Amino acid sequence: MLDKRRIARWCAHTLLGTLALVLTMPIQAQVGPDDPDWKESNAPTPPAFNADKLLPLDMPPYVTLKVGIDPATLAITPDGIVRYVVVTRNTSGSVNAMYEGIRCATGEVKTYARASGTGVWSMVAEPTWRDFTDNLPSKHAWVFARQAACDGRATAASSTADIIKALKK
Repeated sequence: MLDKRRIARWCAHTLLGTLALVLTMPIQAQVGPDDPDWKESNAPTPPAFNADKLLPLDMPPYVTLKVGIDPATLAITPDGIVRYVVVTRNTSGSVNAMYEGIRCATGEVKTYARASGTGVWSMVAEPTWRDFTDNLPSKHAWVFARQAACDGRATAASSTADIIKALKK
């Protein structure tokens, strides 16, 4: 009986280890060696957004915010950045927006500006690239990348129309 327990315990540990490895693989695939010659294009002025025309993100069930992307603000730059306005609405109806960029090749997000429900933008003093896993408390950038913005989690989607189509699924 003791041998069966050891074998079962060993199998369970092996299975859990393998599962953990498999679950982390997509995240690791996003992060590749940084191109030393890569330069980000200048971000344009944050666009106006319409909180009534958002395409929702499939956020995890524990997230109480409603999160959506304004499709009119989507842009894919020649340097591989997907720029967009994401709008969040809490249960009391308060609206906030962020003008952001996703760099699919490295699994990073950058916030260029923030706005309250009035739509007046406040520029971020020194925007920096952060790993998707550092985008706390919300994981909206990671969700957006997986749901629509990044094709195969390594490159930006081929067009804004493809992103919109994926968001509408």
